[in-house]
Amino acid sequence: MVTLDEIQNAFSFVSSDAYGMNRAVLCLDNGEIYFHSEMGTFDELDEDKFDCDNFVVIPHKNDLDLGQRLVFDFAEQHLADELDRVRQIFSRRGAYRRFKDFLEQKNLLQDWYDFESQREEEALREWAQDNKIELKTS
Repeated sequence: MVTLDEIQNAFSFVSSDAYGMNRAVLCLDNGEIYFHSEMGTFDELDEDKFDCDNFVVIPHKNDLDLGQRLVFDFAEQHLADELDRVRQIFSRRGAYRRFKDFLEQKNLLQDWYDFESQREEEALREWAQDNKIELKTS
């Protein structure tokens, strides 16, 4: 068994870089999470270290639709009259940095972090249920 905190930590690792750069795998046989980074910092998934027949790959935030869709869900709830501005922010590179700067100006940055955290937890709980992963309490 694994805790939600452990899955969240692995999810954060996987989502901390571009899609496919970091991977994490939950071994359903022993409840261990194994990490791999294309940057070479972690490689617990090589054949010598990874011995698991029954496993599931920890998703990236894009797999759970927690990217821009989440931003626009937040904007619809908290910035309804600023949706055009948010769309403009996300029309160029560096959008998340600019979005957070914009939220800070509107005194909504903490609200964004709370919203993001809640949605992430909901999505990971649903993912765990869909993958028949029993979560132990931490």
